[in-house]
Amino acid sequence: MFELSINDPEKLSKVTHALSSKVRLKMINLLNKGNMNVHQLSDALQIPVSTTASHVRVLEEANLILTELRPASRGAMKVCTRNFDDIHILLNSPHKSSNTDLKNYELEMPIGQYVDFQVAPTCGMANQEKLLIPEDEPVYFYSPERIQAQLIWTRKGFLEYKFPIVIDPDATIKEIQFSLEICSEAPNHDHNWPSDITVWVNDVDIGTWTSPGDYGDRPGKLNPKYWAETTSTQYGTLKVWKISNENTMIDDFQLSNVTLNDINVLKNDYLTFKIGLKEDAVHKGGMNIFGKEFGDFQQDIKMNIKFK
Repeated sequence: MFELSINDPEKLSKVTHALSSKVRLKMINLLNKGNMNVHQLSDALQIPVSTTASHVRVLEEANLILTELRPASRGAMKVCTRNFDDIHILLNSPHKSSNTDLKNYELEMPIGQYVDFQVAPTCGMANQEKLLIPEDEPVYFYSPERIQAQLIWTRKGFLEYKFPIVIDPDATIKEIQFSLEICSEAPNHDHNWPSDITVWVNDVDIGTWTSPGDYGDRPGKLNPKYWAETTSTQYGTLKVWKISNENTMIDDFQLSNVTLNDINVLKNDYLTFKIGLKEDAVHKGGMNIFGKEFGDFQQDIKMNIKFK
C-alpha cells in the first residue's frame, strides 16, 4: 500500500503527475504481468525507446516502479518492476483537536523472539550472513540462534509473540496496530500462490487475510547479496492490522467486527500476537515473515497503541 497525504504535497504531486499520462498507465498495466525492460515496453507500446525511457524515469521518481540495471548482450538493460499494488490518498487533514490528548506507545519485536510456534516443511530461517538452521527441520526452531532471524518461513502452523504493555493502567486505549512484512511460502517463489493468513490477539481470531503470492521476481531492497542471487522468496508486502472500538481493519479496509472490548486488552500487562494458518484454511500457502534487514521494509513486527 502506497500511503499519500494532502499534507505531503510534493510527493502527492509527483505521483498524480505520473498517473496523469495514458502511456504511463499502460506501462503500469503491462508491468502487472511481470518485469519488462525499456526495449520491451517500447515495442509493446509502439513508441520510441527514448520516449519510453522518459516515461520510465517519471514513474521511477514517483516511486511507482523500481528499476534495475542487468547485464545484456550489449552493455546493460534497465529492467522495470511495479512497486505497489494499491495507493491510498488522504485528502482531508485530521482535526488536531481530536488527537491532541492521544499518546503513542510503540514497540518493535524482532521476528525471532517468538515464545511459541508450530511449523512444518518447507520451513527455515536466515539472517544477513547465512541460513541459521538446517532447512525443513522444525526442531531447530527451538535453537537460541532464532533471535538473529531476519527471514522466517513455514508451510503450516504459527508463530506467537508477547508484547509488554508499559503504559498507565488507568489509560484508555483507543486503537492497537500491528504491522509486518509478509507473503506466502511457495517452492522457490510463485506470485500466484494464495495463502489464508490469520492473526489472533489475546487468543481472539481478529480475521484472515489472503496473501496473493510469494514474491521473488527481483531482490528485496534490503537483502544480502548471497540471498539476492537465489531463486527463493525475496520480499513481501507491508500489512497493518488496526483494532479499535468499532472493528478491525487491515490497510484501512474492514477485516472483521472484532473490537478492543472483544480482545480484553488490559486483562494482562502484555498482548499476545499470533500469526499463522488454520488447519481448515482454504488456501494453505504458508507464510514468510521478514525482519528489518530483509525484504523491502526496514522493520520487524511493530505494535503501536494509541491511548489517553
